[in-house]
Amino acid sequence: MKDARFDAALNPIELSAWLFLKSVIGNFLGNHRSPEYEKTVDELMESFRMSVKMHFLRSHLDYFSKNCGDFSEEQGERFHKDIRVMEERYHG
Repeated sequence: MKDARFDAALNPIELSAWLFLKSVIGNFLGNHRSPEYEKTVDELMESFRMSVKMHFLRSHLDYFSKNCGDFSEEQGERFHKDIRVMEERYHG
């Protein structure tokens, strides 16, 4: 994630997406959630016009634990089931 040659090889749109991904990994999905995680999610929503999955994430930020790095398989299955239900509702 710290290879300057990789960043230089990306076009501006790809670079912006890459930098946001690194921000999400560092501020939200790691072992310690940043105090500014809501700002990161808001920027993603505005900058990339995120899908219904992100709208679901935005409205349920409080359900995410402070330590997303400590994740059980049961939580993953439940999350994917919830996302599937949300997608079915939006697709009619």
